[in-house]
Amino acid sequence: MTEKQIADSPAPTRPSDAAVGSRPAKSAGLLFGIGAYGLWGLLPLYFITLAPAGPVEIVADRVLFSLVVCFALIAVMRSWRALGTAFGNGRVFGPLALAAALIAVNWLTYTFGVLNGQAIEAALGYFINPLVSVLLGVLILKERLRPLQWAAVGIGTLAVVVLTVAYGQVPWIALILAFSFGFYGLVKNRVGSKVDAVTSLTVETVVLAPLAAGVVVWLAAAGTLTLTGNGAGHFWLLAASGIITATPLLFFGAAARRLPMTTVGLLQYIAPLTQFVLAVTVLGEHMPAERWVGFGIVWLALAALTADMLLVSRRRRTALRSRAA
Repeated sequence: MTEKQIADSPAPTRPSDAAVGSRPAKSAGLLFGIGAYGLWGLLPLYFITLAPAGPVEIVADRVLFSLVVCFALIAVMRSWRALGTAFGNGRVFGPLALAAALIAVNWLTYTFGVLNGQAIEAALGYFINPLVSVLLGVLILKERLRPLQWAAVGIGTLAVVVLTVAYGQVPWIALILAFSFGFYGLVKNRVGSKVDAVTSLTVETVVLAPLAAGVVVWLAAAGTLTLTGNGAGHFWLLAASGIITATPLLFFGAAARRLPMTTVGLLQYIAPLTQFVLAVTVLGEHMPAERWVGFGIVWLALAALTADMLLVSRRRRTALRSRAA
């Protein structure tokens, strides 16, 4: 998931709460959604198997192998024309290049956090992300917040203060993850109607590929590249990053076409919750009482945000039924 907003870009493909498909379609969508967010939630287990590769090499390899998968998907979907159009349109390519820089920062920060015993703080970043997205909507898009949304942002701010005291420093990893994803989602939202998810990811990966290739060459020259020097098993584990990046994206796309936005919004908490549980139980990270308090406040803020989302969805359904009647 760690990269769920990659798939969030094509907003028009999501159904409204009223335009929900049949019960079998919704059941399939629910399975796809759980699969997508579940796989993103399991990413910490994948990253720790990549030792002794460091976060910089992992991200560089991930970009290069993702590019192979993206081109394969473009070929299967016969979307070369759409890809060429995206590169030729400055209003599409410019925002996607910025999105590429933001997702690179996000991937690198997340991988660094997991490999350095800070997976709990990384999970915190994705818990905070919905609150950051709401805040950016106010500050940049000049959106008006409803009372429960204001309450959620206020409670979330309090949580960051409490966690800063608990950690003894500002939780930079969490904040960088939350804001990089928040701005990434904002950029993708502005361009989402002009490009599909696979084309978008391909453009972003192409933008990052030269830098990733340069990093691989630099690590090889320095004698610290692990990709080709630690056996076939290690090589194929790193090569699998392309599939591991693309599969949840495709699952999410299938879910988004079958489920109302409210359901997709609720499913998004599966990923950080899974990451949090893994960090505490499997990775053995310490969780003192004061951090539990901070996380509890974050979850309270998310509860307020979720309640607002459910209330708005219910009002819309009621209004649509009234119009139909």
